[in-house]
Amino acid sequence: MDLISDSLAPLGKDYVNTLRQGTLKDGWVDSTANQGKMNGAFSYGAPKTHPFIMMSFTNDVGSMSTLAHELGHSMHSYLTWQNQPLAYSNYSLFVAEVASNFNQAMMRGHLLKTITDKNFLISLIEEAVGGNFFRYFFQMPTLARFELETHQRSERGEPLTADSMQNLMADLFTEGFGPKVKIDRPRVGMVWSTFSHLFADYYVYQYATGISGAHALSGRILRGEPNAVEDYLGFLKSGSSVYPLDVLKKAGVDLTTPKAVEETFAVMESYIDRLEELVG
Repeated sequence: MDLISDSLAPLGKDYVNTLRQGTLKDGWVDSTANQGKMNGAFSYGAPKTHPFIMMSFTNDVGSMSTLAHELGHSMHSYLTWQNQPLAYSNYSLFVAEVASNFNQAMMRGHLLKTITDKNFLISLIEEAVGGNFFRYFFQMPTLARFELETHQRSERGEPLTADSMQNLMADLFTEGFGPKVKIDRPRVGMVWSTFSHLFADYYVYQYATGISGAHALSGRILRGEPNAVEDYLGFLKSGSSVYPLDVLKKAGVDLTTPKAVEETFAVMESYIDRLEELVG
């Protein structure tokens, strides 16, 4: 928890103290692995309560990253509830993944500068690239294309069979990986079936926009840009009182242009370069 808190210190004492109070004293997090407890992690709650996080913390880098992610959701909810009336006390899925990925981006930016243990840094980058960027920044847009194409085929009256969906998924990943990567088509073709929220009203692409917005906003703070912290906290407090794209523009990122996506690709490239240095 200290590593997460230190990483988020640029957001100010009020933010960090609230986060630590909720996590360590007020029972925001159900962190113990128990028989029958579901896998995964999520943050949930409602106005006039506090956020609740369900996860199983296993004291490794992956768990630390997951906790930081869910605390991003929780602080987004908490600050919205503290500053908005009931009518604006929620926020859209489009901005939800910004706050969660922001915490992870801040944490990695801080730890890569302050931690010297080689094995820890390798684990940190592997989790970032494999567990976060690959899943959310690469897979999710590909799954979104798959979702769109399946709907369009259905509208044209074309049947959706196991073989046709498997081939479509394999084709899209082949295109995404490029010609130098050979894929196992039967295995990759079934990736769509492992995501229970795939056909949830075109939700999955928002992971990619969320991680892009998060790195653009965290980059402003890590670079020390004027008003970056105030702009970001204003975003967390806005709830649904401002339309999603507009509230993000006020915070400092315009997701109607490719700039945030390009900046996030640059972050991922820097992680891979650092990993090559560590294992070289």
